[in-house]
Amino acid sequence: MFNSLKAAALSVLLTAGAMTTATAQDLTFFTIGTGGTSFTYYPVGGVIANAISKPPGSRECGKGGSCGVDNLIASAVSSRGSVDNINAIKSGLRNSGFAQSDVAYWAYTGTGTMEGSEPATDLRTIAGLFEEHIHLVTLKGSGINSVADLVGKRVSVDEPGSGTYVDAGLILGAYGLSFEDIKEENLKGSAATEALRNGKVDALFIVAGYPTGAVVELASAADMQLVPITGEGVDKLTSEFGFFSVSDIPADAYEGVPAVATVAVGAQWFTHAREDEELIYNITKALWNEESRRLLDVGHAKGSTITLETALSGIGVPLHPGAKRFYVEAGLIK
Repeated sequence: MFNSLKAAALSVLLTAGAMTTATAQDLTFFTIGTGGTSFTYYPVGGVIANAISKPPGSRECGKGGSCGVDNLIASAVSSRGSVDNINAIKSGLRNSGFAQSDVAYWAYTGTGTMEGSEPATDLRTIAGLFEEHIHLVTLKGSGINSVADLVGKRVSVDEPGSGTYVDAGLILGAYGLSFEDIKEENLKGSAATEALRNGKVDALFIVAGYPTGAVVELASAADMQLVPITGEGVDKLTSEFGFFSVSDIPADAYEGVPAVATVAVGAQWFTHAREDEELIYNITKALWNEESRRLLDVGHAKGSTITLETALSGIGVPLHPGAKRFYVEAGLIK
């Protein structure tokens, strides 16, 4: 996979005329596992990959050029989501990836939904990114106005290997339900929202930072509603699992859809302990460069919430030594 990425990247550079004396040996390639292309992870991953990359021939930082890591080419890779990304980091398939804070903690400790699996003790954190809200989506007139109303309904809970699948199970459990109480469908992104629009499913779960593309498209094409996740079930969920927080999706995050109370988890960026300390230090430094701030602010609606001040919020997996060195220098760690 990495050889094909090298070939593709070199082809682009040669075509653009940006490459002079650099060779494949001079370049460092760094992959970021994200999620489905119609969810938030993928476009945010693209913005971050752009921010930390600095191919040969780039203009200098501060002079209209990249402030990324010299000779680094980072790429955002579409994936099945949190669990898939963690497994890919463990196996060496990807250098890094995004995952929900809960999924990562369970994987690192071998507890919770990962009980019985070998703990991913070499998982390391680069940064906390943004809040991901649990979206329970249906159409107006469906008769689904609470989690309890999902009994017997056709519900898409995303694919096994995704954080959405994990959290959907936890939410159902908090209300005394399980996957056996619904007619489970395992659709992803736009395939799930299209199935809802066409009456093939009655509701769907999506865990993503708002606004997420698949739901934006649905709201513009159908009378969609977000189902509140509230009450005793939420009290049980937040008391049992500290990584869940109560948080609203605001009005008009999706066209014509009023504000709704729900729960959220943190989206975080992880890598492997074996990754070079100097490389991860420089990647972390590039992520929080002031020039990168501009890219984050305009690259995606969620980008403005990705800040250095919240980079260590909700971290449950140890920092990579390279990232930790940067945060010490930045004064976030005493």
